[in-house]
Amino acid sequence: MKNIVLIGMMGCGKSTVGALLARRLGRELADTDVLIETREGRTIPELFAQRGERYFRDCERRVSQELAGQEGLVIACGGGLPLREDCIGPLRESGTVFFLYRDPEEIYDTVSMAGRPLGQGGRAAFLERFRQREPVYRARADHIITDFSSPEATADAIMEVMP
Repeated sequence: MKNIVLIGMMGCGKSTVGALLARRLGRELADTDVLIETREGRTIPELFAQRGERYFRDCERRVSQELAGQEGLVIACGGGLPLREDCIGPLRESGTVFFLYRDPEEIYDTVSMAGRPLGQGGRAAFLERFRQREPVYRARADHIITDFSSPEATADAIMEVMP
């Protein structure tokens, strides 16, 4: 059974929607950020502060390669994971990738950026980061999901196009 891989900007709802999908489908949720924090014994902000972004991205690579070797998971990826082919490539081979496209202004205005190291630069920096990442997210995705009227509606939209 292929994995379901959720990608998108930080705060777009990958973890929330992933948990709903996992529950509905009787699958396990694997959240890459949570796995990294558990294994490293530190929060992501602590990892960024103490070890740097490069170290964190290497952790993402290891976790993504491990998860790609499993089947039937719902995988919620960190926002930057799809930017590296060595991270997203194995996940693409093991599953179907869904880009959760949520308006970046809405994300910034409604989601707390506390605890998100790359969300600390203010609104303009967040929107610029999205502008840079969006083409990559689109290129990596098998499907683009745009219904964010509720987490349930987003999960429904994914289930409608699942192979």
